[in-house]
Amino acid sequence: MTSIGQSPEAERKARMVKYLIAMIVRMVCLVLALVVQGWLAWVFAAGAVLLPYFAVVLANAVVTNDKPKLATAVAPKLVISADQFSTASKPEEN
Repeated sequence: MTSIGQSPEAERKARMVKYLIAMIVRMVCLVLALVVQGWLAWVFAAGAVLLPYFAVVLANAVVTNDKPKLATAVAPKLVISADQFSTASKPEEN
């Protein structure tokens, strides 16, 4: 099993379905706001007005994967100790 996520096409389709469902609910709210009377009409009108914002946020929400991520490769560090170098000789004085 790999840690690869959804393909872009599948992710886009899932977002479109979420958005479509939210817009259907918005249309129902709009129709009900025109049909019912009283405070309930205001609730449905508020739903019809505010739902597009929440629909976009919901559709674009990033799905987190609860699966543990695979270990990544780490490059080894090169360590050179000072005893591997020879001492430089002092230049002779004339």
